[in-house]
Amino acid sequence: MARTSLHRPAPAWFDRVEFVLCGTSHPGNVGAAARALRAMGLRRLVLAGPRDPALCSHPEAIARASRADDVLAAARVVPDLAAALAGTTLAIAVSADAREFGPPAQPPEECVRRARDELAGDPAHRVAFVFGAERTGLSIEEAALCQALCSIPGEADYASLNLAQAVQVVAYCLRADARQVRDDAPPGARHDARPDASSHAATGAARFATHAEVEALYAHLERALVQVGFLDPRHPKKLMPRLRRLFARSRLEAEEVAILRGVCAQIERRAGPAQTA
Repeated sequence: MARTSLHRPAPAWFDRVEFVLCGTSHPGNVGAAARALRAMGLRRLVLAGPRDPALCSHPEAIARASRADDVLAAARVVPDLAAALAGTTLAIAVSADAREFGPPAQPPEECVRRARDELAGDPAHRVAFVFGAERTGLSIEEAALCQALCSIPGEADYASLNLAQAVQVVAYCLRADARQVRDDAPPGARHDARPDASSHAATGAARFATHAEVEALYAHLERALVQVGFLDPRHPKKLMPRLRRLFARSRLEAEEVAILRGVCAQIERRAGPAQTA
């Protein structure tokens, strides 16, 4: 049966978008999530710290994937969220719950536009949408590793969605945004021109720091603050979460991270042994 004109190949930049499932325990949810992604032209699935590392090969996962076996077969399995995000430049937490020091919640439509703009900035940029475990959602620590918060609007007293349903909503919003960009493009333009044009690299636009680079900065900054006595590791209060929120708002570039780490190194050299209160 012929497909309607609404069905088109996915844009190339979808290959730089990952869907990360944290602490997943149910193989059926993994299979259903794989199906949701594959139907929208997305194929990058990551399991961070799953209850069972072999979830993707479980018979129920394969059955629920409904021929999206290629997504399951190519899925990455990593020990934790930090490992999943190591190479990303933008991580977007998907949760109905706000966090005290987290970014303000945005609806999926705004988040996918931000993701597309991120990918348009540099061919090396990578984006991850992060989903929590079925029963508990994202932990405070997991959400703190993300720079943005996506909240799917729903009923005030019942905002709970099944994991695969949440994946489907975000995946569809990505697809709809990509279709809008293509429909707005002038005749003859490449369908994937905005997010993947090589001209971005030619302009010399700065590259955003990866998750691993920013996390290394936070660790270095914390050591330096302890060394000068500004941060008491026995009573840290909320200093580091506040600093995380500050830097997350500014979206650090790789060169800026290098500068800040140089400042931290100079502090350590001048301060000498760590000071204690």
